[in-house]
Amino acid sequence: MDPAARKRGLATVMAVSFLMNAGFFLIIPLVSVHYVDRLGWAAAFIGLVLAVRQFAQQGLTVFGGALADRFGPKPLILTGIMIRTVSFVVMGYADRPWLLLLSGFLAAIGGALFDAPQRATLASLAPADKLNELYGRLGILQNVARTIGPLVGAFLIRYDFKMVGLGSAAFFLASFFVTLFFLPPVSVSTTTQSVRAGLKMALRDLPFVAFTVLMMGYWFMWVQLSIAMPLEIKHLTGDDSSVGFMFTISAVLAIILQVPALRIAERRLRPTSTIIAGMLAMALGMGLIAVTQSVVAFYVSLLFFSLGSVLATPSAQTVTAEMSDDRARGAYFGVGSLAMAVGGGLGHILGGTLVDIAAQRSAPGLPWVIFAAVGVISAVGLALFYWTRQSRPPRPLSAAPASGD
Repeated sequence: MDPAARKRGLATVMAVSFLMNAGFFLIIPLVSVHYVDRLGWAAAFIGLVLAVRQFAQQGLTVFGGALADRFGPKPLILTGIMIRTVSFVVMGYADRPWLLLLSGFLAAIGGALFDAPQRATLASLAPADKLNELYGRLGILQNVARTIGPLVGAFLIRYDFKMVGLGSAAFFLASFFVTLFFLPPVSVSTTTQSVRAGLKMALRDLPFVAFTVLMMGYWFMWVQLSIAMPLEIKHLTGDDSSVGFMFTISAVLAIILQVPALRIAERRLRPTSTIIAGMLAMALGMGLIAVTQSVVAFYVSLLFFSLGSVLATPSAQTVTAEMSDDRARGAYFGVGSLAMAVGGGLGHILGGTLVDIAAQRSAPGLPWVIFAAVGVISAVGLALFYWTRQSRPPRPLSAAPASGD
């Protein structure tokens, strides 16, 4: 691919990621507030709906990544975006539990089709030595989008939740046309092989599977940003708009911390160690909420949560790219998404359930102690994984993405 097309492709991936993150965070943070606080639905049920989306999307992403290896990423990305657009319209109009579940499942199918192909496209277009830097820049863009999305959602929900669904769909529709007109044809693997062969290659890579399992604890904590944390800040302030404000503060903190935190980490730590530091920072933030139930403590914990996120998320993408075999990069990103499927799915289910239990038993710190414990255990496990990997011979060079591929 010529340099101009490669540059255009990278810019397109960045722009589409921005639009999709803005659309996603326009509606998802308000789901728990609208259905639990306004309509009186059980938090455990909303957690179940979000878990269905998480499990189904990230589970099916395994096949989305492998299909991208076989057929190329662009058709899958376009199809997935259109399904996601429809799903959020349905979510905005859902007034019955089965409709909300349906919207979550449709959102999952759409995400499964575009998620791994999009990440594999970025890994294929970027030079290997610039990958972590590009993931850092992508993280900044995503956090800007996560600032804009909740603010737009908080404005629209004053009128009607249906407007929130339509606003979210509009962002995804824009990302569809940007992809259609500007993303060049990209090959995300060095061979065209069957879906089964690509998945078998990734699933037989035991170190990569172990890394995927250990990342489940990180995503268990991370998804509390869309279930337990909105309910907590709403409980502390009694104001719906505080949820949008929370997301804005979280995104602004991430934007401020992203570059300096990653630069310091890159100079002193390897990507796996950076993930461990991020997990521990998030666990510390969760622990602070457990011991001090106040708005000030909540925002201090949000600082640690945001720091952990900017350290761990791009570094996890880098480790996945480094460990993947370039003959089946899409399949590797697909299998890697199982960490978010299982960890995020359990996080949504248990997050909503624990919030309900804590309310019934007047034990507001209970969920946060458990969230923090999961983070610490996962960090220790990842540290042991890193130590055992360091004591073994290095992986063959062909297993890493080719420079400039």
